[in-house]
Amino acid sequence: MDADFWLDRWLKSEIGFHQNEINLHLQKFWPLLNPPSGSRVFVPLCGKSRDMVWLHEQGHDVMGVEMSPVAVEAFFSENSIPFSVTKYRDFSKYQADGFTLYCGDFFHLLPEDMRGVNAVFDRGSLIALSPSMRCAYASQMHAILPLGCKILLVTLDYPQHEMNGPPFSVGELEVSAFYAKTGNVQLLHGADILARETRFREKGLTRLFEKVYLVTHNPG
Repeated sequence: MDADFWLDRWLKSEIGFHQNEINLHLQKFWPLLNPPSGSRVFVPLCGKSRDMVWLHEQGHDVMGVEMSPVAVEAFFSENSIPFSVTKYRDFSKYQADGFTLYCGDFFHLLPEDMRGVNAVFDRGSLIALSPSMRCAYASQMHAILPLGCKILLVTLDYPQHEMNGPPFSVGELEVSAFYAKTGNVQLLHGADILARETRFREKGLTRLFEKVYLVTHNPG
């Protein structure tokens, strides 16, 4: 699973991972992060998520990163948001009122790009990555996020041997291993959602827990 895999999924519109509705956990738990109005919110591997529109409606400037230009341009067109595009290092930088989306490699972001970011919403990033990439992802987040930044993280936890990802299973121990050494990890919610997820039952899963964490980033 690499960049070409995801680029191909977007080109073929094979995007079962995309949610048309605003994420319920985002709406419920966002007040716990309590970022100041007008602060920047980062959405990694953002796709065309409508959660970004909701975050902007809460008074935040939204920054996202996404490798697929198909996804980025679909976000703006489907939400009728006019935008401009400029070259920024090795990114294509899409800008609109309240939105800045970097089209390119997440791992090429620098700490200077994250100035003003107080909060992160990660619904589909960590679970989209293979085990070999997740550690690098967490290390990059540690390297670029400002002190005190809070992350609302949504994961899936299931017997990995029962299904090939993505989405991949990411358990509590792994989340703690990634983030507890550089901050605080709090489990906010956990529930088995298999009964309502037909496509995962059809793949043979016997359990599927959705878990929500609040991570406070405090680099040492």
